[in-house]
Formats: sequence, C-alpha cells, structure tokens
Amino acid sequence: MSSLIKKARHTLVGDRAFYRVLLAIVVPVIIQNGISNFVNLLDNLMVGALGDAQMSGVSIANQLIFIFNLTIFGGLAGPGIFGAQFYGAGDIAGLRNTFRIKLLESLALLALAFVALIGFNEPLISIFLQGDGDPAMAQAMLRDSQNYLAVMLFGLPAFALTQCYAGTLREMGETRLPMVASVTAVVTNALFNYLLIFGKLGLPRLEVVGAALATVISRYVELGIVMVFTHKNHARFSFIEGAFKNLRVPAVLTRKVLRMGAPLLVNELLWSIGVSTLTAAYSLCGLTVVSALSITFTIANLFNSVYFSMGTAVSVMIGQDLGAGDFERAKGDVWRLMAFAVAVAAAMGLLLTLAAPLIPQAYSGVTEDVRQTATRLLTVTACAMPLYAYAHCSYFTLRSGGKTVITFLFDSGYTWVISVPLALLMVRVVQADVIVCYAAVEGANLIKCILGYCFIRSGSWIQNLTHITD
Repeated sequence: MSSLIKKARHTLVGDRAFYRVLLAIVVPVIIQNGISNFVNLLDNLMVGALGDAQMSGVSIANQLIFIFNLTIFGGLAGPGIFGAQFYGAGDIAGLRNTFRIKLLESLALLALAFVALIGFNEPLISIFLQGDGDPAMAQAMLRDSQNYLAVMLFGLPAFALTQCYAGTLREMGETRLPMVASVTAVVTNALFNYLLIFGKLGLPRLEVVGAALATVISRYVELGIVMVFTHKNHARFSFIEGAFKNLRVPAVLTRKVLRMGAPLLVNELLWSIGVSTLTAAYSLCGLTVVSALSITFTIANLFNSVYFSMGTAVSVMIGQDLGAGDFERAKGDVWRLMAFAVAVAAAMGLLLTLAAPLIPQAYSGVTEDVRQTATRLLTVTACAMPLYAYAHCSYFTLRSGGKTVITFLFDSGYTWVISVPLALLMVRVVQADVIVCYAAVEGANLIKCILGYCFIRSGSWIQNLTHITD
C-alpha cells in the first residue's frame, strides 16, 4: 500500500520548482479571469435589475457574441500551438510569423461575423424564444437583444486584435500584462455600466444599450494597454519588431498552421454553436429558463475561473516542454497539472454548493421562480466541476501536441454526438423539467473524462512541431 501511495504521489504531485512555475503562469490568469467574471456578475445584476426581458435579451445576444469569441479563440489556437513551441525552441522569427497569421485569420473571421450578425440577427435570436410564455415578453426579449447586439458589433475588432497580442504574450509565459489590461478593462466596464445603464452623473439612461456601450469602451481600453506596452518593450517582446512591415509568412509554415489549425477553428465554431443549441433546448422548458440560465452561467463562471485558467498553464508548460524536446518532462507534467486542476475544482465546487442558495437572491428584478431555478442549476454545476476540470486539461494537452483532429472529435464531436442529442431527448421525448435535463447532460461529462484519460495515456500527443517540415 505504501508503495502505491508513493507512486501516486510521484505521479500526481510536483516538486516546489514545478509549482513555482505553475503559479507564476496561472495566478495572473486566475486574477484576470476572477475579476473579469466578478465584474460580469455585477453587470448581470445591474441588467437583471431592469427585469426578466432585458436580462434575457442581453443573455441571448451574448450567446451569439460567444460564438464569435470562441471562433476567434479557435482560429488563433493553431498559430498559438506553434507559437508556444517556437518560443520554447528560441525561434523568435517563427513566433513573429505565427503572430502575423493570427492577424490575417482575425480579419477573415471578423468579415464573416459581421455578415452573419448584421444580416441574420433576427432569425438567430428567435431560436431562443420558442418556449412557452407570454408573446409580449418574447417580443420584448427580441427587441432588447437586437438593440444590445447592434452596439456590441463595434467591439468585435478590438476583441479580436487583443487576442492576437495577448495570446502571443502568454505563449512566451508573459501573463501579467494581459492580466493588467483585462483587469483595467473590466473595471472600466463596471464603471460605465453603472453610469450608462441607469443614467448617473448626468449621462442618459440607456439600459441594455448602455450595457453594450460600456463593454465596447472597455474592449478598446484593453486593446490600447496591450498594444502600447508591447510596442514600447521591443527588447522584451522582440517578436513585435518588424511584425507590421509586411504580413508575408513562409508558405510552408502557413500550410502547416492552417492544416493543423483548421480542426481547432471548426471545433470552436461547432462547440460554441453546440453550447448555444443546448441553451436553446433548455429554453423549450419555458421562457423563464433563459433568465435562470443567464444567472447560472454568470455565477458558475466566477467559480470556474481557477480551473479555466489551468488551460493556459497546460498550453504554456506542455507546449514549451515539447518545443524543447523534453518529452519525459511533458509526460510527467501533464498528470500533475490535471491533478492540481481537479483538486481545485472540487474545492470550488464545494464553495459554489454553499453559495448557490444565496447569490441568486441578489437579483431583485427577476421572479422568485427564476431565482429558485438558478439555485438548483448551480448546485448541479457544482457537483460536475471536477469533471469539467479533467476534460478541460485533457483538451489543452491534446491541443498542445498538435493533435487537432483528435481534439475536434473530443470536444465538438462529443458535444454534438452526446450532449445535444441527450438534451433534446430529455426535453422533447422524456419531457423532463430543466433541472433533470441539465443534470443528465452535465453528468454525461464522465464519458468525456474517460475518453480524455485514454487519449492522454496513449502518449500520441507527444511531438515537437518546430522540426516538422511540409
């Protein structure tokens, strides 16, 4: 027994040097995500004070923005895999080229997003308004969602460009500058939300439009900070030197990045659409479910900040290990990172269980039914958090090794083959209430964890991409 304990300890627990590196990477990201999600909670509370229709309208529009955001993340993930390994190998020219590829991909994705969100916003929003409820309420949700979305479109370019810069900085292990920029942005967002939603200090009361405008302002504040500090520190961030002289990228690298990155782009697009489809499926249980889910996701994201941040740690540490050719270290680090993430997620899940009956009561503008439903949904979320953490780290491990097709099947493939059909089965055939439907879908993540274990255990993800030629 003692030998098994020692083996488990050696496999799952790192030394002090390991945790110093881990905490140096992940703590700034945790702070960034934690503050961002806390401010999102405050924003959600402020919009919630306006009423169910306003909060639901904003939530639906944010589902569409969420698809764009995840598509940007997916598009930049391919260059990011190479970027982390180029930096690990000391190849700054390669890192600079991945940055240029990110810029070009962002421009293309922005063009597609504007076409979809301007030309088809009403039918897209209406997908979430199919549940039973007051038709007048549904119409109000549609109107508020369109008004909010129209303003949010102006912030999309700033978001995309910020991700190009911040992603490259994180691939270098620099997480503090993106943290400072993000924290400044979310504080700006909170301040202008209060001023513009409710019309304080002589400013007009703009309600949901004010919420959108505050977000757009904060996006450009964040972009300004990241760009100014990066360009002023050429010696530290040498990849930016000459990055804009031209956007030419070696054809061999472009083909490799696009071939490896395409599954990640498609994955994030399909996964985000899948998540939005799940929300639409749950909303068939009634229009009030949209408000309850908005509360649930906002509060849960605050508690999920720690294990979400572990994705950055996995990408940076494993990516640099692989780029340096230290495969044995990469194999050992993976299990220690995953063990840490699961342990932290379990602790945060316990805290969320205790907080679940309390936080929804702060939403003064919604009905008691919405608050009670949100409490029950949060309790289910808390129980599933260790599963989320394990699957999350599995995803980023596979991605760091360039196994993008497997990543695609593991993530969006699972969503569309298991999660979405299960949700529709529970809602339409079983006709269970939203709590049972939600619990069934979230509990099924155990299947994803088993698949993740098998993929990681196989070691097929271990490869150095910096030496691969076309």
